[in-house]
Amino acid sequence: MPDHTPRGKITGAAICFLCFALVSPVFPAWSQDVDCANAIAQVELTYCAERDWQRADVELNDAYRAASAKMDDIDAELHDDPLGAKKALKLAQRAWITYRDAACVADGFQMRGGTGEQMVVMGCMARLTEERTAHLWALSENY
Repeated sequence: MPDHTPRGKITGAAICFLCFALVSPVFPAWSQDVDCANAIAQVELTYCAERDWQRADVELNDAYRAASAKMDDIDAELHDDPLGAKKALKLAQRAWITYRDAACVADGFQMRGGTGEQMVVMGCMARLTEERTAHLWALSENY
C-alpha cells in the first residue's frame, strides 16, 4: 500500500509551533530591552502597541472604578429611578467594550494577514481605551 504522507513538508501549524517555541523562552527577557520610542522592527512595534494597550486598560479600570463609585452616590440620592446610575454605567461599559473590540478588528483589516495587523489592532485598542478613560474620569468628576 502506498504511503501518502507528505514528507519534507511543514504544515502551517508546525511553523506556528516552531516560531512560538523559538521565541517564547527569550521573549520576556528580550521585551525588557525594547526601546518603544525608537522601535523599528515589526515585532518591536507590535510589542510596544500591546504594551500601550495594556497600560491604557489599567488606567481604564481605575477610571471605571471612580465613575462607578460616583454612580453609587447618585443612586443613593435617586430612590425612584428604576434603571439606576450604576446599572446604566455597567450596561454602557459592556456595550463600549463590544464596540471597541469590533471596531479595532475592523481597523486591522487594513493589513489583514500581514505582520502589522496585530499592531494596528493593538494601537486602535489603546487609542479607544484612552478616549473612554478620559470620558469616565470626566464622568466621575462632573457629578
